[in-house]
Amino acid sequence: MDINQKNTEKQSKLSPQIDEEKSCSCQQQGENRDPSKKEIEFLKKELEKEKDKFLRLFAEFENYKKRIQKERFDIFRDVHEQILIDLIPILDDFERGIKELRKYKDEHPVKGIFLIQEKLVKILKEKGLNKIKIKKGDDFNTDFHEAVTQIPAMTEKLKGKIIEIIEAGYILKEKIIRYAKVIIGK
Repeated sequence: MDINQKNTEKQSKLSPQIDEEKSCSCQQQGENRDPSKKEIEFLKKELEKEKDKFLRLFAEFENYKKRIQKERFDIFRDVHEQILIDLIPILDDFERGIKELRKYKDEHPVKGIFLIQEKLVKILKEKGLNKIKIKKGDDFNTDFHEAVTQIPAMTEKLKGKIIEIIEAGYILKEKIIRYAKVIIGK
């Protein structure tokens, strides 16, 4: 046998092994691509999950901030309202005091107390507190008045009407915080 023949036989024997190695390396590269693709898809899904989680958390935090801000506003509004409600009896005392002081002849103390009362009323009006406007002879309205008692009316015209105002009523902005206490005729 000739050397050339031996080499050719060796090559032909080796050739299937080389072909197998080449095909294996191609398959491995293909397999390497598949895991890379799978890994990329997995990472994309994880990224989407994390984005969604972040957006939900951010939205929840924004809602929390809005809720806290609303609660804070409600607390301030309630405290403001309660302070004004607590000042109403002082207004009543001013009115009673001025009424009693007018019985005496000295006008100077009455003017001083009247000025203080007017200043307080002005401040409370600026804060939204207004007196319910009623007078004797007005129709009784349960939306604004509270009947303390009924007395026989002196005339037919006064039946169902306000005969006496016991306590003034007050409205804070558009909410009635104290009904006017009145006596009505029957």
